[in-house]
Amino acid sequence: MDHDAGRDFKELDARAAQEALAEELADGADDQEEVNSVSEDTEEEKPKKKKKAAAQEPVVEWSEEDLAEHSRMVEALLFAAAEPLDVKSIADRLPAGADVPALIERLKAEYEGRGVEIAAIEDKWRFVTAADVAHVLQKERATQRKLSRAALETLAIIAYHQPCTRADIEDVRGVQVAKGSLDQLLEIGWVKMRGKRKDVPGRPTLYGTTQGFLEHFGLESVTDLPGLADLKAAGMLDARLPPGFSVPSPVDGDDEDGEDDEESAEFSQDFLEEADETADA
Repeated sequence: MDHDAGRDFKELDARAAQEALAEELADGADDQEEVNSVSEDTEEEKPKKKKKAAAQEPVVEWSEEDLAEHSRMVEALLFAAAEPLDVKSIADRLPAGADVPALIERLKAEYEGRGVEIAAIEDKWRFVTAADVAHVLQKERATQRKLSRAALETLAIIAYHQPCTRADIEDVRGVQVAKGSLDQLLEIGWVKMRGKRKDVPGRPTLYGTTQGFLEHFGLESVTDLPGLADLKAAGMLDARLPPGFSVPSPVDGDDEDGEDDEESAEFSQDFLEEADETADA
């Protein structure tokens, strides 16, 4: 309000005095609004300054001794954790201001080339076995599998009569060959399919022994299989053998029909096609 105007309301008539008073009051109201506006602006600026000050966190400078101790803490946490840990979970256990990502990188460098290493799994960290030595944790166990009597008889017939068909095996045994017996011999790798017999309708599959069979029984060749005299000497044959009984002399070779490489490839293709047809059915 401008007090220097020095208006004398006594010299004015009633109407003029009212108008002058209203003008003075209006000027005072404008001055008060300006003061309030300046005060509000000042109040609005104060929180902004506080926020700006809060964003500037002091940078902690750790000594090498502190960093080494923090690194040991991270190492202990990762070693003892049952599950991978994220950066926040690690930071909650360390002194305030510790640089967890930098500590993890420091540990990774320390464990480089060791038997275990630090690896990230979905932004979480844990110790894992180094890939190049993981094989030492795997223990191979040889499973003892006992062959059935039918499988042993089938193996003996194939060994002495190879290459032979399922019908040949059944003729010698006098009973039908169970699919499980042949499957078992094929699975352990002592018997393999050696082509198809060309001179028989339907071209049945031929079976023969494998290199694995020879190695397991300590034979250099199927010709080293024991003959009649050897079996008698070992007491493996009944003394009352039927007249004319003989033990066949097996021979080396892929098959008795002299199937060449081209025909072997044809057999493999036929076998694959049969497998596909069975799967489709």
